Amino acid sequence: MSAADASGSMVRRILLGSQLRRLRESRGVTREAAGYSIRASESKISRMELGRVSFKQRDVADLLTLYGVTDEADREPLLSLARSSSLAGWWHTYNDVLPGWFQTFVGLEAAASEICSYQLQFIHGLLQTERYARAVVTSGHRTDLSADEAERRVALRMERQKLLVSDRAPSFHCVLDEAALHRPYGGRKVMDEQLRALADLSEQAHITLQVVPFAHGGHAAESGAFTLLRFAEQELPAVVYVEQLTSALYLDKREEVAEYQQVMDHIVGAALSPSETRELLHRIRQLR
Repeated sequence: MSAADASGSMVRRILLGSQLRRLRESRGVTREAAGYSIRASESKISRMELGRVSFKQRDVADLLTLYGVTDEADREPLLSLARSSSLAGWWHTYNDVLPGWFQTFVGLEAAASEICSYQLQFIHGLLQTERYARAVVTSGHRTDLSADEAERRVALRMERQKLLVSDRAPSFHCVLDEAALHRPYGGRKVMDEQLRALADLSEQAHITLQVVPFAHGGHAAESGAFTLLRFAEQELPAVVYVEQLTSALYLDKREEVAEYQQVMDHIVGAALSPSETRELLHRIRQLR
């Protein structure tokens, strides 16, 4: 299955989930009652409505009946979405090293038309060289990581990066704190290679790279790293992804997304311009 098929499947799940949520709310049905009708929990209904799990046609049919959608002409488009949204994405082949909460992000990332991200400690995963990625993976808090598992994690990261060179590459705006450029993952040669790669990648038309310099002092992103994803489909809400140590937050309420967008706007204003960022990358390389 192609990457486009996989990301399309994710989009269809989100679309179906959002439509089911609107139908449920319009009928005044609680998530608990919806879950009971399909022999599932309230939390499963929540995951379904967010598009984070696959759909069984029987469950969708039962929910539509509960929500009063009985006309076949109205039911069929939603049942068709359920059928076409069950395709597994390429990332599911990495289930052995991919936490469930991160699978959702990889799918959203693959489906996004616009990605905006602020990173503090690391170079963003989509921009990492293979050697830098390996250094990051093996220097984490996990002490029981086998060599095979480490290589699988690196391979997953390299596979994600194909998104940026695909024919449907998203607009990608990444803002890095300068600290990420100085933290020497892998040593001097690895960091030099990574900084050179960043400078080269920043020349691509669909990639905007900026750095918030140490000289700026404090700034709006006091809560840490985050990623904001937008989609070409107008029915899909923008999503903010905030990663934690053992889980992640996915925020899609309009007011929450707007607040993070405002923070992103402030960070962009505090950062060096893309051309100034490239100059900084070259200066740091010369000083190493």
